[in-house]
Amino acid sequence: MSDDVELAPHRFAGLVAPPVDRVFVAGILAGRDGGGAELSQRYGGPAATGFLIEFRTRLAAPGGTVDPAGFAAVTRYRDPGSCQRALDKQVAYGMLHRRPDGCFSATERGQAFLTEIYQVHAEVTEELWAGHDDRVLRLVEALGRLLTYAMVAAEEEPGSAGDAFAVMAPPHEPDSASPGVLLLNRLGTLRYHRADAHEAAWTAAGHTALSITELPAGPERLAIEQETDRRAAGPYAVLTADERLAVLADLAALPG
Repeated sequence: MSDDVELAPHRFAGLVAPPVDRVFVAGILAGRDGGGAELSQRYGGPAATGFLIEFRTRLAAPGGTVDPAGFAAVTRYRDPGSCQRALDKQVAYGMLHRRPDGCFSATERGQAFLTEIYQVHAEVTEELWAGHDDRVLRLVEALGRLLTYAMVAAEEEPGSAGDAFAVMAPPHEPDSASPGVLLLNRLGTLRYHRADAHEAAWTAAGHTALSITELPAGPERLAIEQETDRRAAGPYAVLTADERLAVLADLAALPG
């Protein structure tokens, strides 16, 4: 299969985004229903744990810190005031520590929660994707290559990735992490690479976070999505056309 036919990187970027979203969301929902919600309640509920879960792959790392730019980028479609109030509550619950410069990290109690949520995700993804071990391992390997490319590109070409990807990559991967956890968290991190590409595309078209959410389907929306695909395409150049097809097939075959 030729790289400049159906599965060129920019074409693949558009094709792979929906199955990436589907598989990631399936894993997160399985985690919530398979013990994550109960675990969260033990630590104070969503008001205490929400951002710990959302930023888990950064905050679980030794010294993992989220800066204000990264926080704003990840929450760009939400009301900033509401996000700050939610953050205040999680600091008050003793789950997060916020420094004078606005950066925040997990407290000892927050780290204990993160250790447990990683274990929940290991258990539920093992069950959710049981019988698909080879597919999971192939996807873990392919996503690892994509994320490495994107991180190197971000270092060598400032501006090639945005603040959301910068704060979330690389995902924390302890030695004990199961293939299911690796897949879940690598998928989540890759989604932020596309989210930054999307922001760059709609910003270039003169939109804001509010106006782009209200933009209906039509030629302008299509043009922004195509520009998003172009901006998100870089990492996919590390895969051959056949490997891109295999990634699509493996994602499509995973339950969820």
